[in-house]
Amino acid sequence: MSSDTLGTGAAAGRPSQGTPGAGGSVEPPAPPRAAPRRRGRARMRLEIAVLSAPAIVMFLAFVIFPVALAAYYGFYRWHGYGAPTDWVGLNNYKLILKDPAFQQVLKHSFMIMGLSLVIQGPLAIGLALLLNQKIRGRSVIRVLIFVPYIISEVIVGTGWSLMAQSDGAINDLLAHIGLSSLQADWLSDPKLAIWTLMAIITWKYIGFAVILMLAGLQSIPQELFEAAAIDGASYWQIQRRITLPLLGPTIRIWAFLSIIGSLQLFDLVYIIWGQYVSGTAGTSTMAIYMLAQGRNAGNYGYGSAIAVVMFLISLIVALIYQRFVLRRDLRGAVTEGTV
Repeated sequence: MSSDTLGTGAAAGRPSQGTPGAGGSVEPPAPPRAAPRRRGRARMRLEIAVLSAPAIVMFLAFVIFPVALAAYYGFYRWHGYGAPTDWVGLNNYKLILKDPAFQQVLKHSFMIMGLSLVIQGPLAIGLALLLNQKIRGRSVIRVLIFVPYIISEVIVGTGWSLMAQSDGAINDLLAHIGLSSLQADWLSDPKLAIWTLMAIITWKYIGFAVILMLAGLQSIPQELFEAAAIDGASYWQIQRRITLPLLGPTIRIWAFLSIIGSLQLFDLVYIIWGQYVSGTAGTSTMAIYMLAQGRNAGNYGYGSAIAVVMFLISLIVALIYQRFVLRRDLRGAVTEGTV
């Protein structure tokens, strides 16, 4: 018998393993995994719900509900006694937008926002680059820069208001060092008040910006700097070509926080200049306007409408910034989270 015949017979006599009933063993089907996977997803969703529920409840109770209540009161002429009954519709909102005083404080708020970005941004980046180097006393300097940020606004405002008075410590120091010609009324002079406010804001919040920039710098791989230095790049070329682009997400996040904080600035202005701050000084803000026209004037309905307008302005600015500035950063975060 030939080998071809033997091979054929062996093949014909050997039962197929994949055919049931042919005498061979049949592989059992793979166990279904849909149910365990669904249980895992359900458990994950339950954990997310349990962990996020307190934050969601707090957000709804202390953010969404007050905004909705303020929007409701804004439709009334209400003086804070009893339930509001004098319905005025959109008249409060129309008065706000037509009021020259509100237009002025809105201009001041955006000016403070722009000056905060222009002054604090470059200064924070420069200090972060300096403190990122190996210098003596680096840790102490970092602490000293960050200390003003954790000091209460009440203490900061009270201290600076005493020092910046016409007979305060600043003018006294200038007189002692022979610079009496630079003495000025730092708080009342309309030409100087805005710059006094910006100096105080910078001193107060620059530490937070520096800490953020330092965190961003330390996340950049050192191998990039070493490779650029080997290729002959100068220090400034390295900072311009490597550091600043890679520090971009941190800068954009800090700018977003600074913008929202500037639009809602209240405490420092109120403590230093008081509730009747002059609009010509350039230091009055939307929050000060809300206090003066709402609670102090006994018109809580109008004040509630101002609060809603402030919320909408901040929300619109935040959405625009997120849409055109933070878009690629957020897209990258979403992409990484879904992989």
